[in-house]
Amino acid sequence: MNSRNTIRAIFICLALLVCSLSAQAQSGRRQQRTEPAAPVPTPTPEPTPKPKADEKEPDQIFVVGADRNGTYSMYPFSFYDAVVAGCAEVLSRGSSAKVDPTSKAVNRGEAIKRAKQDNKTYVVFLELSAPTMGSSANNSYDQIEVGYTVFAPGTGKVATSGRAYQNANRAGPVVVGPTGTGGGGALYREQILKRAGEQAGERILRALHLDTPRTN
Repeated sequence: MNSRNTIRAIFICLALLVCSLSAQAQSGRRQQRTEPAAPVPTPTPEPTPKPKADEKEPDQIFVVGADRNGTYSMYPFSFYDAVVAGCAEVLSRGSSAKVDPTSKAVNRGEAIKRAKQDNKTYVVFLELSAPTMGSSANNSYDQIEVGYTVFAPGTGKVATSGRAYQNANRAGPVVVGPTGTGGGGALYREQILKRAGEQAGERILRALHLDTPRTN
C-alpha cells in the first residue's frame, strides 16, 4: 500500500469516527428533554365590596329626659334613671322612632327649647313628685308619681301630658311592697318606678298615634 492509500484510509477512519460521535451527541440531546415550565396561575381578582346602603333617617325622634333638680330633687338619681329607662324602652320597642334617653338634668325650659330645634324631635319631659310629703323622703317613696309632658317638634307646644303611677292597675298611687332606701328596698323601688316609666311611654305612643313597631 502506498502512502496515498494510507492517507486515504486514515481520512476515511477519521470521518467515520466523527460521524459516530456526532450521532451519539444528537441521540443524547434528544433524550434530555426539558419539561415545559408550569403555567403561572392568573390571580383571581378580589370581589369589589358593595357600598353600604345609606341608613334611612328616622321620621320621628324622641329625646327623653327628667327634671332631676326640681322641687323633689331629694329623690335618688337612680329613681330618675329607672323612669327614663322604662319610658325610653317602650318608645323604642313600640314605634319606628329613634329614641335618645339622656341622664342629664333637664328642666322644662330646656325641654321646650330642644323641641323647637327641628321638625321631627319630640321631647319627653319627666318629673317625679308625690301628692303629699311625709316627715321624711323615705315615707314618700311609695307615693311617687311620674308626670310626663311631651313637647311637639318645631313649636315646643304640649303634644300630650299626664301622670303614671307605681301600680299600673290603679288610677292613683298605692303602696306596692317594701319601702325604704337601703338594700333590696331601693332596688325594688327602682323596678316599680321603671314600670311607671313604661306606663308613661305606652300612654305617649297611644296619644300621638305612633304605636307602630319598628320593622328592623
